[in-house]
Amino acid sequence: MNQDILSEIKNQDYTTIIQNIEEFIDEKIKSTNSEGVILGLSGGIDSALIAYICKNKFKGKILALIMPDTDITPPSETDDAMKMISLTGIEYKLIDIKPILREYSMYIEPNSKAKGNLRARIRTNILYYYANIRNYLVLGSSDKSEFNIGYFTKFGDGASDLTPIISLYKLQVREASKILGVPQNVIEKKSSPHLWKDHEAEKELEMSYEEIDSILYCLIEKKMTGDEIQKTTEIETEKINKILDLHKKSQHKRIYPLRLDDEK
Repeated sequence: MNQDILSEIKNQDYTTIIQNIEEFIDEKIKSTNSEGVILGLSGGIDSALIAYICKNKFKGKILALIMPDTDITPPSETDDAMKMISLTGIEYKLIDIKPILREYSMYIEPNSKAKGNLRARIRTNILYYYANIRNYLVLGSSDKSEFNIGYFTKFGDGASDLTPIISLYKLQVREASKILGVPQNVIEKKSSPHLWKDHEAEKELEMSYEEIDSILYCLIEKKMTGDEIQKTTEIETEKINKILDLHKKSQHKRIYPLRLDDEK
């Protein structure tokens, strides 16, 4: 793999990036006459970065919801989320979604993948419930890597009012998190939406985020073709084609619902 591309991705002015994200959130709170922001804090790197960006500027105007399904969410994830609550001083609520999912399961036919996506949608429903109560904006935690391959649940974790880190690739999220003092074990842990037991993103996608980000960076920022990406990144053609295919097939997840007018 081409280390120069990885360095190009990682070497950014994170101080300015973080400041721009803070200003973006602040401006949207004011322009929508909202009282603050709310996010789901999973214990993973993406939501951790958002929490740390918000912890100072929006203190007293931010609520974090920790929403494990204790049937499948590793206890270490909830422990990491609670540790970050302690470190940041952010107001939080801990809600186990297991009983809610169990209630759904009494009425619907079983399907493990659909049930995993239902977990994400239940969490989003709860976020918007509290957003309604407080007049808060919901912050989504999609990063540029996962957004561009559709690695999120439509109308689940992909639903939000603002997506503050959507301009950052996963590798850049990790670098920005170092600047803000996110715990090292959170930065280094394997990414996972934990939609089912032992769910790991890189295992499911069958490649590392170093590979994913290199491919997407060449595709989106450098406008390269598949062949050019292969020559530049030195990544196997099969993996490149998989990311290009995911990017194309997930386009529907990155746009508003299609309307009849769109066809005219």
